[in-house]
Amino acid sequence: MIGRLNHVAIAVPDLDAAVKQYRDTLGADVSDKIDLPDHGVTVVFVNLENTKIELLFPLGENSSIAKFLVKNPTGGMHHVCYEVADIYAARDKLVADGARILGDGEPRTGAHGKPVLFMHPKDFSGTLVEIEQV
Repeated sequence: MIGRLNHVAIAVPDLDAAVKQYRDTLGADVSDKIDLPDHGVTVVFVNLENTKIELLFPLGENSSIAKFLVKNPTGGMHHVCYEVADIYAARDKLVADGARILGDGEPRTGAHGKPVLFMHPKDFSGTLVEIEQV
């Protein structure tokens, strides 16, 4: 069901400093900032040859990333995202197999303009998992 690793998301307490590290220190291709008010985040993508790193920064005080950074003030890995061909078929299989979908269970538009869903970390070895239809 799952395809390629789309990205690994890292919550950061200082987005500009993180961009500078990836762009200037590591020499990576880094996207412009993208505000996603529906998700409460500002994101930047570090484009790698075989995947992406998504740098997450809170957009507003009620952001889930702001809450994550309270618990993890230096930042850290937030989630992994896998590609799926059909998000509805993937969701239905996951639910049938006992996985919990976060939110109302309906896909939302993610940073790439494609439908995404998140699975409860307790169902995936403590890792927040996102699936994105490609």
